[in-house]
Amino acid sequence: MSLLLAGPAVGIILLQALPLRRALNAAFLIAQVQLTIAWPFIPRNPIGYISRAFEFSRQFLYKWTVNWRFLDEETFRSREFAIALVSTNLGFLALFAATRWLKPSRQSTSEFFMAMWKPRPLLVQQQVSPRVTASFIMTSTLTSMMIGLLCARSLHYQFYAYIAWSTPFLLWKSKMHPMGIYAVWAAQEWAWNVYPSTKASSAVVVGCLFIQVVGVWWGTREDGVNARAPNDRNDQTHEHVH
Repeated sequence: MSLLLAGPAVGIILLQALPLRRALNAAFLIAQVQLTIAWPFIPRNPIGYISRAFEFSRQFLYKWTVNWRFLDEETFRSREFAIALVSTNLGFLALFAATRWLKPSRQSTSEFFMAMWKPRPLLVQQQVSPRVTASFIMTSTLTSMMIGLLCARSLHYQFYAYIAWSTPFLLWKSKMHPMGIYAVWAAQEWAWNVYPSTKASSAVVVGCLFIQVVGVWWGTREDGVNARAPNDRNDQTHEHVH
């Protein structure tokens, strides 16, 4: 279920990088892989498997939380806190979608979603696709996942498998001073190696995740601003020749 945290960014990437039919085919392949992995368990107990894999009503144990230990247990278990986390998650996703993830298409959020199910003209698609670079894909996917982890109801130690290899790249994309990058990385490494978690370590965990999310948003503010697709450059050269 944790991999679904990258879903919003992956969906937006596919709809910009590929024509509509190919984007839907790619999404179907992703679903097929997940179904293949789950297939040994689904025939025996499909309801049990799905309900446990997507158990949104689960009550998390305060004693195992790595990220929210600095809160009191009553707040940690409260419905208001859960709603606040979901709202913050959605807010961050909307912010990145509107200001970062739609840059290749050069469309506003409303324009993108209104035209989402309409195939782009071939010439427009040829201009948009080259703007979906490897760096853009990596940054968007990892940022989406990091937003989900920042707003997670409870993180356990195994989640560091996602965070440990994502942090160096995201801090680099934030364009922070190298000393700042090393400081955030070292603080995060310390916090995740404290067992059991403490108020101080959990505050550092959340703080480091927040710095990465906000840092990437700020550091990528000019990415793609002056980028041109190959067709754009050819058109411009053609105009100069004439």
